[in-house]
Amino acid sequence: MRSVTGSHDDVYNLVLAAVVLTYFAMGLPATQQLLTVNFVLFLFLLAVLANVGYCAAYAVDIFAQTSGFRERWQKFRWLLFLIGTAFAGVITRFWSMAIFNPGH
Repeated sequence: MRSVTGSHDDVYNLVLAAVVLTYFAMGLPATQQLLTVNFVLFLFLLAVLANVGYCAAYAVDIFAQTSGFRERWQKFRWLLFLIGTAFAGVITRFWSMAIFNPGH
């Protein structure tokens, strides 16, 4: 059985991948020229950094889980995920716009 955290990881990564793929597709056929080994490695680096940012939320979660607000936190911790995912999505959008449509 998958953990709840695992499904959140998947949703987070799917949201960011959808943003990147959307901007890549919108820039076709010009964006096909970007597909080089160095470019793929650069995207991999950005994906790793995005997941490091995702993991930063664990510090907040652990603090809240060990505080006196544990019960209340468990009811509303989905907000941290939602806000974090939205924030990462916005950052990903701006990076995608800059990479796949550099003149605009």
